[in-house]
Amino acid sequence: MRALVLDRPGAVPQLRDVPDPVCPPDGAVVRVEATGLCRSDWHVVAGHDADVRLPHVPGHEFAGVVDAVGERVAGWAPGRRVTAPFVNACGRCRQCRAGQQQVCTDQLQPGFSSWGSFAELVVVERAEVNLVALPDTVGAEAAAALGCRFATAFRAVIQVGRLTPGEWVAVHGCGGVGLSAVMVAVAAGGRVVAVDVRQEALDLAGVAGAEQVVRTDPAEPAAAVAARVRDAAHDRIGLSLDALGSASTCAASLACLAPRGRHVQVGLLPEVLGWPAVPMHLVIAGELEILGSHGMAAWRYPELLGLVDAGRLRPGDLVTSRIGLDAVGAVLVAMGDAPPAGITVAVP
Repeated sequence: MRALVLDRPGAVPQLRDVPDPVCPPDGAVVRVEATGLCRSDWHVVAGHDADVRLPHVPGHEFAGVVDAVGERVAGWAPGRRVTAPFVNACGRCRQCRAGQQQVCTDQLQPGFSSWGSFAELVVVERAEVNLVALPDTVGAEAAAALGCRFATAFRAVIQVGRLTPGEWVAVHGCGGVGLSAVMVAVAAGGRVVAVDVRQEALDLAGVAGAEQVVRTDPAEPAAAVAARVRDAAHDRIGLSLDALGSASTCAASLACLAPRGRHVQVGLLPEVLGWPAVPMHLVIAGELEILGSHGMAAWRYPELLGLVDAGRLRPGDLVTSRIGLDAVGAVLVAMGDAPPAGITVAVP
């Protein structure tokens, strides 16, 4: 198969022929129809994940068709249209038995712990636990975002963030996951303040339903950003998400909250980049909640897919660019300094 291979951190991954993957006895091989380019993939290419073994094929949010299933897999057969959470859960540990597969203690992650979806074929481990069937009404490009960014945003806003209708929400960072969070929050009756350094990202947030936008400067202090966000929402931010993952966006997200508000950390803050300073004095004084959100378990996808199938959520609207696998490497390397607006999807 053709796959995008990373040979060393910081290098441009190269498209080349590699052996087809072997289907695990309890897994499945999926023929990739579309796969999204995510900031998490950039972290891998930049060398921020010390657990990635090189050479490596990144990519973790995809949609496709089952090509093969292992002999221990029941209920799935070649030809089914599917996606999968980026966490391939074990289905057996304490967290999995409690229904919290997104924090499985024995998880595998295509694109991180194993080769991923910037390829013609990708392996989904523990297929019975992790495969998600796609409705015929949801196309591959829209579905590609459901394995990571859209599902992550959905759970962060609705299940972890506990958004209530009419509540003000701040979304810091309007890349793919941030724009997904804007769309989900608006669909759930939230009033959104979108925050980003790029006007084109804020324009897309407005199209997705953001009521207010705040354009920041990379050098602007977090406290100043938070003050402008509070002003935009009349000091009523009940829920705030850091959808980018930086020390400054994390701090600004916490600092913009009204008393008793909830901060949800969605964007990655890799340990290799250092532990961020968190304004805990504000957490104590305002009795704020600090929450993390790490994807969504496969069994919870029907609620999300039902809204997509009904047209209430439209992940395809956030796809702004379509490229071939041969163009992915250069785009990934550039994402640190020049992230694309909206969601970029690669089609093998």
